[in-house]
Amino acid sequence: MTLTPQHYRYIIFPAIGTLIAGWIFWSILSDGLPTLEELENPRPPFATRVYSADGIVIDRFFEENRSRLTSLDSIPRPFIEALLATEDRRFYDHWGVDLRAVARVILQRVASFSLRGPGGSTITQQLARILYLTREVSIMRKAREMVTAVQIERRYTKDEILIMYLNVAPFGRGAYGLQSAAAVYFNKRPIDLSVSECAFLVGALANPTHYDPRRRYEAAVLRRNTVLENMVEVGYLDEAEFSRSTRDSIVTTRREQSAGIAPHFVEYIRQQLRERAEKYGFNLYRDGLTVYTTIDSRMQEHANRAVLEHLLPFQQQFNARWNWDNPNNRAILGTALRLAIRATPEYRAARTEDERDIATILLRRNARFVDSVRNALTRIQVGFVAVDPRTGEIKAMVGNAELNFRYGLNHVTQIARQPGSTFKPFVYTVAIDNGYTPAHQLSNDPISMNDGSGKAWRPRNFGGETGGMYTLRRALQNSVNLVAIRTILELAPPDEVVRYAQRMGIETPLRAVPSLAIGTSEVVPLQLIAAYGAFANEGMYATPFGITRIEDRDGRVIEDTRPQIREVLSKETAFIMATMLRSVMTGGTGAATRRWFTGAAGGKTGTTQDYADAWFVGFTPNLVAGVWTGFDDRRITFTGSYGQGSVAAAPIWGRFMKYTYADRRINIPMKDFAQPEGVTMERICVESGNLASPFCPHAVTEFVNRKYFPGYCTLHASPSSGKKDNNIEY
Repeated sequence: MTLTPQHYRYIIFPAIGTLIAGWIFWSILSDGLPTLEELENPRPPFATRVYSADGIVIDRFFEENRSRLTSLDSIPRPFIEALLATEDRRFYDHWGVDLRAVARVILQRVASFSLRGPGGSTITQQLARILYLTREVSIMRKAREMVTAVQIERRYTKDEILIMYLNVAPFGRGAYGLQSAAAVYFNKRPIDLSVSECAFLVGALANPTHYDPRRRYEAAVLRRNTVLENMVEVGYLDEAEFSRSTRDSIVTTRREQSAGIAPHFVEYIRQQLRERAEKYGFNLYRDGLTVYTTIDSRMQEHANRAVLEHLLPFQQQFNARWNWDNPNNRAILGTALRLAIRATPEYRAARTEDERDIATILLRRNARFVDSVRNALTRIQVGFVAVDPRTGEIKAMVGNAELNFRYGLNHVTQIARQPGSTFKPFVYTVAIDNGYTPAHQLSNDPISMNDGSGKAWRPRNFGGETGGMYTLRRALQNSVNLVAIRTILELAPPDEVVRYAQRMGIETPLRAVPSLAIGTSEVVPLQLIAAYGAFANEGMYATPFGITRIEDRDGRVIEDTRPQIREVLSKETAFIMATMLRSVMTGGTGAATRRWFTGAAGGKTGTTQDYADAWFVGFTPNLVAGVWTGFDDRRITFTGSYGQGSVAAAPIWGRFMKYTYADRRINIPMKDFAQPEGVTMERICVESGNLASPFCPHAVTEFVNRKYFPGYCTLHASPSSGKKDNNIEY
């Protein structure tokens, strides 16, 4: 047949135009459709779960709270029946799109002259919309939904589609998926849901907000009963069960947003995971990770209890002594009020200077507002952490006095404060490692020197007493400042003390000056406390860490953390220091802890100038823990001796150790510090520092490092050489 111009005009051109139009329509339709890979590997967002070392879920990270079901066996049959009877009765018969339902919906909308109403979407279509498409209301989106549903049906079985849908369906209250919904609404596993509860959850799928029983109880009941009627209509439910179920009340669990048992530790972990997300390319809130941590939920319970038991009465004691009428304190409050007022919505909303002045006046007259500022200023803060010295695993953490608030300042990891006398062990460690014994004696006489700026520096002991000779052990036991400073001047050079402290885990800048001996350089609590672990762990320092393993949603290991341990002290020096710090606990400034804990332990108190910071760091052979208490505003300080570390901090440590070691679930063994072969006990003349002769008037039995084994005393070689000196403190 010969093609004429008329053929092109009436046949060929329209055909070509139809093809082009079809191509354009398909291009528009396919734009936004999932790829083949996306269809075969759907990745809905799932919550990241954070586990304690003893297997407890301590928190979840999510944009949408999802938990994953893996089989229909974990879903109660009444739920599946309710879902099919209400949402998609021909689910097992159609191929993704139910043409009967579509036709019925079209007729209903034509009859009502409305484009709104039931959509007639199958479960597969709903799944397609949730996983791959937007929620826009348009004919094009509906067409894409149908095409995607057909593609899903070609690649998955009906049961697989049902499982996928029940893992991502939105049920309200932040719950996505049946497992999360059962927990959020009823605090149950899906398999434990009643028929009435199943019907309610299925009904909520239509509009979770509208059918939330806390907001619209009657609407929720009516919707549940409609679902039950659907089940009866299809034959899934008999009349007797229908009657019983409709009489059930809908009693949902009031689950308020909880900070969990270890909110400050969890936030510490979250920040670390955000850093790792860049490295490994995962999304913390969508990828359904499983994060295993070092925290022990039982120890965390004891830490929370210890902090609460101490801080509540201690805060009352402070409040009774604090005086806001003091001119200095009034000035502090005035500054704080100005800052607080400027942060209020009332002040920020003001457009003119006059409006801001009015807002300021009204807020200053508002007693509740002023009291809130006062309370915030004088709130005693706390930082507590417990670490396994053998591995570095963080076992418990309380980073803030607000135990239920995650995002406050973490006083374990995010502050740096003067450690006071808790820094002295680093000074004595250098002295011991330089060959001196704990029996070595130094003068407690006053010291005066240039502070480096041309001013005279005259340090004092806490009680102001001076005079006499002190052994190193006795000086540490009683926290004698002048002897500690003399130690750094004569036995342990400041730059060497800095090197030792840094080697033991202190990362903050330390000034190599004599005042370092009494803790004038600031440290981070976690670093200081972990450093003490070297005394407990035979000279081995373990870097503190909180994450042991990270797995993806399929169980593949992303990161597996191993303890980082290094030798920082000899076994001999570590043991001798442990015994010196044990003396602090038995008869020194740390003796208050023996009210609660009597096991083998060493530790040190710390109190900074004007009672600004109170510390206690202590350890057993298998656990090191430390406490800082103070105030966020450094101008606020404790007002008397009750602000000493022995009073303000040590009781928290004592209580924690008592509860932890008594807990049979944890079962930490009581044991003593292991004496190394290189350490022996000898009689030492405190005047010469050598092995005592029979004629030495002052000798003590002391631990000695065989590496630095002293000779015999030559000062007292005969009976006539021994003269008693009453000023010596052993």
